[in-house]
Amino acid sequence: MAVIEVNGLTKTFRTYRKLPGLAGAWRGLFRRETETTLAVNDISFRIEAGELVGFVGPNGAGKTTTLKMLAGLLYPTSGAARVLGYVPWERKDGYRRQFALLLGQKNQLWWDLPARESLALNAKIYGIPEPVFAATAGELTELLGVSDKLNVMVRELSLGERMKLELIAALLHQPKVLFLDEPTIGLDVVSQKTVREFLQHHNRASQTTILLTSHYMADIQELCRRVIIIDHGRLFFDGALAEVLDRFADFKLVTIHCAGGSAPANGPFTPSLSPSAGEGVNRREAPPLWPSADERVDLSKYGEVIECTPTTITLKVKRERVVAVCKAVLDELPVTDLDIQEVPIEDIIRRIFAGQAGG
Repeated sequence: MAVIEVNGLTKTFRTYRKLPGLAGAWRGLFRRETETTLAVNDISFRIEAGELVGFVGPNGAGKTTTLKMLAGLLYPTSGAARVLGYVPWERKDGYRRQFALLLGQKNQLWWDLPARESLALNAKIYGIPEPVFAATAGELTELLGVSDKLNVMVRELSLGERMKLELIAALLHQPKVLFLDEPTIGLDVVSQKTVREFLQHHNRASQTTILLTSHYMADIQELCRRVIIIDHGRLFFDGALAEVLDRFADFKLVTIHCAGGSAPANGPFTPSLSPSAGEGVNRREAPPLWPSADERVDLSKYGEVIECTPTTITLKVKRERVVAVCKAVLDELPVTDLDIQEVPIEDIIRRIFAGQAGG
């Protein structure tokens, strides 16, 4: 049985449009013009118990609106949804005790209270017994490395420390479903890594169902096997993250490391390229890595040249040609090492939303 079921969920917002100037204000008193914005457009998906799913899309795609409907903060215009068997916007007490919503840009801790008192207040609201609260808070603060910050005023905490404590506050009542909206936004690299590792551990240990939105693709890559992609309110893709690579990235990046010394004073050499592959790249004198200074190697026959330095060449190669290209490169160039990588997921997502991807 699915923990989250969404069927044809749609949400529109009606906003009043004010005409400029005094005349516009006067006219608005008697006749107000409105605009309708379709924030979420007929989306459907199912999430099973214990899944950690990435919810991806550009700004304004409808991600936060969807989470707010699933949390019961917004009523949909049409469609249906059930979470843990409950209709979210009915706001039944049994449901509210079993989920948590964490918005990365919203505070739930009291600004002028020590973090410990805010957590204790949350425990009272949820009716958590004192021994259970102490044990849960102790375990979570230790895992996130903020045990020594419990007696510090929230307003005096760093952003990373505050976000960790916000996450602890959301998990005190041990929810079965967790909605996370940009939980690592604005955090430094170390704090992002700590939060990701914690979420991974918590998901495995507690089998909490997590729906995560993030603009940091490292969050999605490290945490989520499945992604749901929406754009302009519509569901664009729902499936394995690996399938995104297969469907929307039909090439890999091949980096060739060559033997040889440093480039001459007038800069690196780029062999003669076709206009499509080497456009905008300067041609220089051949550095020692090439067989002779007069020889020109047409790299475009291997793939699109992304970068070329005196000692390395990075090519974008069609997946089905990777093996053949690597063999040819090893035969024709003084190669010391080869590195084959997938295209970064953020580049693929960017291409999808820019309308450049096929499939």
